[in-house]
Amino acid sequence: MIALHQVTKRFGRRLAVDALDLHVPRGAVFGLLGHNGAGKSTTIGMLLGQVWPTSGRLEICGHDVLSQRRQALARVGAIFEAPAFHEYLSGWRNLEILAGYSAPTPAARIREVMAWVGLSGREHSRVQTYSHGMRARLALAQALLPGPELLILDEPTNGLDPEGIHEMRGIIRRLHSEFGLTILLSSHLLSEVQQLCDRIAVLHQGRTVFDGTLAEATRARNRLRLRTDDLPRAVDALRQARLIANATPEGDLDLAEQATVAAVVERLVALGFPVHAACPEEQTLEVFYLSLVREASRSPEGNSAAPLP
Repeated sequence: MIALHQVTKRFGRRLAVDALDLHVPRGAVFGLLGHNGAGKSTTIGMLLGQVWPTSGRLEICGHDVLSQRRQALARVGAIFEAPAFHEYLSGWRNLEILAGYSAPTPAARIREVMAWVGLSGREHSRVQTYSHGMRARLALAQALLPGPELLILDEPTNGLDPEGIHEMRGIIRRLHSEFGLTILLSSHLLSEVQQLCDRIAVLHQGRTVFDGTLAEATRARNRLRLRTDDLPRAVDALRQARLIANATPEGDLDLAEQATVAAVVERLVALGFPVHAACPEEQTLEVFYLSLVREASRSPEGNSAAPLP
């Protein structure tokens, strides 16, 4: 559905996206993750033809976004940056105006998408009376008007309260399950990404440091968080005993194959190290993401691709 080939974008001397390769398969709910400034919004802007790449090729449904923009974006709906509406007009009238920029839209279609996002009964109310959550749903209704095959959502739950996030999550799930839409989702809320996405890519300094399934990212790892008085010496002792494979300065240890937490504690106590804590660590998407970004930041290049953990 989406293919990026060696895409680079510079803003003056600043390198925002660096030789990025990215592939989003048809039918996926694909999460795009990264810190502020990692290149997520720039990448989405290039996909939507609003930001011109310095080099590289971007394709949607096999069409080049630069040379075949109309064909590439014909079945794409998007929420990108803060959606703007005419406050003094109704939600319905806003959708009529926005749809009119591309093609006339039947009233039945407007009624259908407003029902889909839960705005039935408020379609003729002025937007200035809408809550933040209702505005977010109106933005999603706008994205759905062209009957898209691909939905690109840049921070769709930004600023929403827990109830609004729950509602938006439910709508996105239904759009995927009932219509089979391909969805590219950029979000800072890792818990939401973990509940919605089946594949993810993590960007760091404009490059991909992970691209794979959510199952690969969150599969259980034999990891331990250790607290002791002299952590560097304790880590050295555990390495010599071949009980750990990797360790961070914060005390997060990846155990060696067949090693156990009990064996680690037993070895440290035998060597006279006081063990204040030895806690097995659950591999959530947040744990995976933070570990991945720390490793990328410490690497000599600072942004080289990382293998699966």
